[in-house]
Amino acid sequence: MARACLRRGAAPRHLLCKQEQCGWVQPGRAPGCVWSLPAQGARVVRVLAVSPRARWVFSEADRLLPRHVRWSCWVEEQVFRRFIRIIFKHSKLERISCQTARTVVRRCTALTFTASEEKLLVADKSGDVYSFSVLEPQGCGKLELGHLSMLLDVAVSPDDCHVLTADRDEKIRVSWAAAPHSIESFCLGHTEFVSRIFVVPDHPELLLSASGDRTLRLWEYRSGRELHCCHLTSLREPAEPWGDERFAASRITYWSQDGCVALLCDCIPAIYVFQLDAARQQLVYRQRLTFRHRVWDIAFEEGRGLWVLQDHREAPLVLCRPVGGQWQAAPEDAAVEKVSAHLRGNWAMLEGVAGVDVGFSGLYKATFDNVTAYLRKKEERLQKRRQNPAAGPNGQAKKMKPGEASLRCSS
Repeated sequence: MARACLRRGAAPRHLLCKQEQCGWVQPGRAPGCVWSLPAQGARVVRVLAVSPRARWVFSEADRLLPRHVRWSCWVEEQVFRRFIRIIFKHSKLERISCQTARTVVRRCTALTFTASEEKLLVADKSGDVYSFSVLEPQGCGKLELGHLSMLLDVAVSPDDCHVLTADRDEKIRVSWAAAPHSIESFCLGHTEFVSRIFVVPDHPELLLSASGDRTLRLWEYRSGRELHCCHLTSLREPAEPWGDERFAASRITYWSQDGCVALLCDCIPAIYVFQLDAARQQLVYRQRLTFRHRVWDIAFEEGRGLWVLQDHREAPLVLCRPVGGQWQAAPEDAAVEKVSAHLRGNWAMLEGVAGVDVGFSGLYKATFDNVTAYLRKKEERLQKRRQNPAAGPNGQAKKMKPGEASLRCSS
């Protein structure tokens, strides 16, 4: 699975992961370093998180070991910077060592750092959230809270007071970080699994959520009140090739410069762009960007625009900018070309993602309609009885008793 995380700041970075390798790429510079996972069974990086100030990186990978033990790692940003400087000076690739490794009980589904970067929250497929201390690399995980269904995403409020979790059973739970057993509120309204949640940085009281019901909703999460709901099906065009295909959001990203919200869906090569009107507490639909190839990930960079990573070797990276109120692909400049050249040179690290199903197709509700078939067969039997009243239930003529015929004649 590929990931591209663009961090805010003067020197934004793309963090790319595929199978056994992770690497940094800085726009406008030479190729960054690549960090390879240990060879003791690690194969696929499934989940990855970067701390708010990009000081730490956490990843969860599968191991081909008994009991499917998982391993995780943190890497300090200073280590990346040191090796990046060596690369620029000596033009060679340096290896980055893992700082610590942890084991988790079940497969991770979502990761996030607290705003203070002191803890890492790990959500797993069994519905539990564990916290790992960043300051104590050898410490064990602590169970914080649990759901009755699989968790799909976890978020933390900017003040580290609330932990927000989204599960497969349509619920968003808001818990107190200091006492996770104390639930502040529930955000209820989705009719399918909640795939992504996102706390708006500029408005820490607002929450964005996306679901398999093809809606994007705005919440005041502390009270659990729904402020606005956008139905993505109403925004489609009649000539769209995907038609009524089910889809869910795989990424929500925010651009504070203009209050823009970009939504990437898992099964369609399109990006929906909204504008957050915080004063009116609503989302305003602006446009939809369509692409010929599958889009892997998106991220905003303050001052530049929207970066789009797609499954196309010749043009893997696209930079979109607002022109006249509409977002459109910008001509390739030196920065985009250098990063694209690096991606093409390391395409083996990214290829194969298109053939892997990383969507949410297996999370939809399974409905079995046997009532319609029963009613249809019942109607067919009634029609046969009307056409041949003397026929029995199996279609054969009903045999009358010897005394029954005489009674009918006398009557």
